[in-house]
Amino acid sequence: MHDEAWDRTPIEPQSVDAPLSTAAVFLVVTIADGDDAVATVRDVISDIGGLVRAVGFRDLNAHLSCNVGIGSDAWDRLGQTSRPAQLRSFFEVKGPVHTAVSTPGDLLFHIRAERADFVFELERLILTTLGDAVTVADEVNGFRYFDSRDLLGFVDGTENPTGASMARASLIGEEDPEFRGGSYVVVQKYLHDLTAWTSLPVELQEKIIGRTKLDNVELDDAVEGQKAHKTLATIVDANGVEHDILRDNMPFGRPGQDEFGTYFIGYARDLWVIEEMLRNMFVGNPVGSYDQILDFSTAVTGTTFFVPSNDVLESLGG
Repeated sequence: MHDEAWDRTPIEPQSVDAPLSTAAVFLVVTIADGDDAVATVRDVISDIGGLVRAVGFRDLNAHLSCNVGIGSDAWDRLGQTSRPAQLRSFFEVKGPVHTAVSTPGDLLFHIRAERADFVFELERLILTTLGDAVTVADEVNGFRYFDSRDLLGFVDGTENPTGASMARASLIGEEDPEFRGGSYVVVQKYLHDLTAWTSLPVELQEKIIGRTKLDNVELDDAVEGQKAHKTLATIVDANGVEHDILRDNMPFGRPGQDEFGTYFIGYARDLWVIEEMLRNMFVGNPVGSYDQILDFSTAVTGTTFFVPSNDVLESLGG
């Protein structure tokens, strides 16, 4: 059982538990070679709060925020002598049919707001300030779709923790005291075959997801045989304790390019929880009984980052 003492001494996490927003951008970049590039990155990310304030003051009701995540290799390049206990690169999960691919990424900027123009402007300032110190590896603009549904038509994020349980699920505590208030985050970009998905009867879609489509009612777990997505994505340890993560998934798409997708982003106190979830989905539980949603949704990226507390992030500039 985790010690909940992480919040006994004041510490300022990044805005990991910010409410679901109307608009978001998920920006993944790699850091260029050379000490100058590293120095630029250190200066920019240590003062990310200044850039957020420069844009956000224009409308405080827009609730602009930006979380900065740092990849395993980049953590070392930024000159850190100690490491978060579970920080490691995203590992490829190869199942019998589908694969959770691993793709490059040194930094993640997860920008959220109630106004798309604020998200745009902050991303522009970040990239302008970083200049040629980084190269964009992936950029996805997300949006809220109706009543928090994904493009498959189902409500997404129903099982997210709320209240105090959000911090318990997503923020590191005294188990790793140097990095208390930090969080591990995994991102994956999924592309949907909507033509194939919408050709399925709604009853079969519901069986695959594990919820009713119209009113979002949870269906009973299968006693045996194929498990639903919601079951495979629920992690229970050997002691019967369920471990939550904090999701902030968002739909994205370009109908003119026949591109429709979901950007998965999961924050966790324990990285192993997300890793186990991906094994369940891609390899199957039991092995071979993989998540059938993957027959319609293909993971085209996969990267792991550490989101340090603001205290640690600001210290990088020193």
